[in-house]
Amino acid sequence: MKFLKVFLAALLAVVVGGVLSSLLWIFIFIGLAGSMESTTVVKPNSVLVVDLAEDITDAPSANPLGAIDFNTMTIRKQLSLLQVLRSVKAAESDERIKGIYLRLNGTGAVDIAAIEELRTALEEFKQSGKFIVSFNEGYSQASYYLASVANKIYLQPEGSMSWQGLSSTLIFYTGLFDKLDISVDIFRPTACKYKSAVEPYFLKQMSPDNRRQMAALGTSTWEVIVDAVSEARGIDKKTLNTLADKLAVTMPAEALKHKFVDGLIYEDQMNDVFKEFGVELDSDGECAKVTLGEYAAQVVDLQNISADKIAIVYAEGQILDGTGEQEAIYGQTMAETIKSVRLDDKVKAVVLRVNSPGGSALASDVIWREIELMKAEKPVVISMGSVAASGGYYISAPGDVIVANKMTLTGSIGVFGMIMNPNKMLTNKVGLTFDSVSTNSHSTFGSLGHSIDATERAVIMKSVDKVYERFTGLVSEGRNLPIAKVLDIAAGRVWTGVQAQENGLVDTLGGLNAAIALAADKADLETYRVNEVLSTEDPFAAILSGLGAKVRASVLRSEMGSDTYVQYNKVKSVVSQNGVMAMMPYEIRFE
Repeated sequence: MKFLKVFLAALLAVVVGGVLSSLLWIFIFIGLAGSMESTTVVKPNSVLVVDLAEDITDAPSANPLGAIDFNTMTIRKQLSLLQVLRSVKAAESDERIKGIYLRLNGTGAVDIAAIEELRTALEEFKQSGKFIVSFNEGYSQASYYLASVANKIYLQPEGSMSWQGLSSTLIFYTGLFDKLDISVDIFRPTACKYKSAVEPYFLKQMSPDNRRQMAALGTSTWEVIVDAVSEARGIDKKTLNTLADKLAVTMPAEALKHKFVDGLIYEDQMNDVFKEFGVELDSDGECAKVTLGEYAAQVVDLQNISADKIAIVYAEGQILDGTGEQEAIYGQTMAETIKSVRLDDKVKAVVLRVNSPGGSALASDVIWREIELMKAEKPVVISMGSVAASGGYYISAPGDVIVANKMTLTGSIGVFGMIMNPNKMLTNKVGLTFDSVSTNSHSTFGSLGHSIDATERAVIMKSVDKVYERFTGLVSEGRNLPIAKVLDIAAGRVWTGVQAQENGLVDTLGGLNAAIALAADKADLETYRVNEVLSTEDPFAAILSGLGAKVRASVLRSEMGSDTYVQYNKVKSVVSQNGVMAMMPYEIRFE
């Protein structure tokens, strides 16, 4: 019998190992096939197609599995924002490229701040004298904001248009917890009245302070969109708001009437539009096109290959303690990355690209320390993506210069702690009971089955208050602001980039290109090359560590649906954390 058990265990190990090995080789061959695709030849009189369905990410992925869609077992072409910006810039002086065609599928997957940066790059492209035209079957507000940069905008005759203003809806779990007999202990400094990250877990609606905050964020973001559309389309801002209030632009004919679009045509008729802009068509009456991904693969800067470097370090995702690589910022790992950049003599300046809602206060402090050490040796410019809040602002505060987009969400200078207590649920719903013996008064502190008392609450609050005091002190020091001023604009409040510049949390408005230019100026570099600092994890190890997570995430997203999966991850990220948090765990999406 013992032999049989050993034999069966060994057989199972061989089978499982064989399956994993086969999957691994499949992924390797997929990657090789993708990398061996023939390079597209850009023909004269070509139009560069910018289609956001090509999966534009803020930070490039160092994981070989990053671009694999496990639902379809295909490779999704991923483009980093820097690749996109470089490609648009290169197209300005490329004689083969006559103009840009915006085919705006998939804008929902691209952060609004990234869309803002792309729109700025397209505005600069237009100044070269080349054209931009846009076509889509339907425009969301985000896609129309981007499309408004075009010389001409076209809509499918049976398409759709969205112009209604912005809203933000939060989901509150308090009623669910009441039904499940789950209690939640919240630890938040009294001063952090805007630190609303924990509100969904003990309230049933927004607090008055959070409601004011959210309304201000929505107003500031909407003003950016309205200002851009008004200037580009020559429509009065008051008129744009009136049209939104009346839902007067939902049908194609209404979009044409109110000058949101220049024509209602089918996509095959776009060839005539290209011809009007001087593009030569082939014998079939078609326009030569090159996709953004195809063009980006050919944009390589070899002019300054031996020059000094400006390093871009990406801080992308939730901030967690310890070490790791997968879709998050691990404190020790990020600190080691920053240290390696600091010790690289060829790196003369650093751009820290922050796109994070925060997370562990301890991990944020570990990263902060390395940024301080690096700042003492070379210029550090912070480039904020869509969100650089809480811990994301903690690690931004020591930068020499902070650059944010107009619609970046930042600030949220505040902390909290939260302990979920499932004891009643386990007893009343499941039937579990707890009993224990202790050597001291608080030996059961932190144990399952134990509810915290007044003494333990005081200890936790002492730690929370200490972290908040340090956080605000570091902001005061890093931003050269009086502590009274910091306390006034802190309190856990979230600001847009426009608001943050006004209150001193941000130095200037702009994107990644602006941050790179500032870094070059700070380091007195006339010629330089930009070096993106990616993970140093072994590719084979990355495949093994990421395989399970990628497959599991793909299955859950497929079964739950994207929206439910996002909510699931938000709750999971909160309840799974320990210690004091500097985090904005909910995502503010204006729709």
